[in-house]
Amino acid sequence: MNATSGPRSAGALLLCRAEPPVVRPPSRLLRERMLLAPAGLDWSVLVPEGKPWLDDGEPVERVVTGWATALAVSAASWPVLALWWDADRAGFTLAAGFRRTVGYVWLADGTPVGEDEAMRTFAARLHLDPVLDVQALEPLTRPDPDADAHSRLVGLTAVLARTGLALPTGLAPGDHADRLRSVAHAQGAELLEGAGWREAVRAELDVVEGGPLGPYLRGPRARLLGAAQLAAGVPLLAWGIGRRSGGWATAGALLVAHGVLGLAYDRLRETP
Repeated sequence: MNATSGPRSAGALLLCRAEPPVVRPPSRLLRERMLLAPAGLDWSVLVPEGKPWLDDGEPVERVVTGWATALAVSAASWPVLALWWDADRAGFTLAAGFRRTVGYVWLADGTPVGEDEAMRTFAARLHLDPVLDVQALEPLTRPDPDADAHSRLVGLTAVLARTGLALPTGLAPGDHADRLRSVAHAQGAELLEGAGWREAVRAELDVVEGGPLGPYLRGPRARLLGAAQLAAGVPLLAWGIGRRSGGWATAGALLVAHGVLGLAYDRLRETP
């Protein structure tokens, strides 16, 4: 742990199992200044620009757990691992969708005070190898006079390196928050400013449209698909109503609705 005593030695990192373009939109909803950087294959890291645990008097663990939970709920498809530490303890909180968070804690001298089951749940939710990776995590749950809380967090990230995690050079869990921020800036991390929900939704749509489904959401293909759905749905709806067939009428109504919404979406996204 950093030699600085008291709450000023507290710090945190948020590890997201997704690429920065995917992490960026929901991160803005936190309304916190964050530094975003790639952290290996399919991993990103968020470094807090400020120290809200000092301003609001909340423990760093509680602050970052709230961030991780909010991000995981917004993202739904990728987990968020919050690493945190202060003068007395260190630990992690893993948030994944709407599931209950799971965490583990070590005292400053490295003494484990978490439950073994929590570590196994952690491994399962990150889809780690149930044999090799779990065996590598087990020493973190055992007493070790040569391991302090800092080295426990470093050991945890070393196990996650098997999944592709690679923190930017110089960015180490357990360091002082000021040093983490300086290193992130030096490594060219992107500064994220808090944004309103409209800006966040717009950014999220940009990410989706830039993916494989993009051509079917906007552009000529999207308009062709919407027109085809209308062309098929309108006569099917009329036929179902005429024959008093609820199933065919519902199918036609769904096709019409999808076609209308698709064309409307394409039109609205073209409008500045």
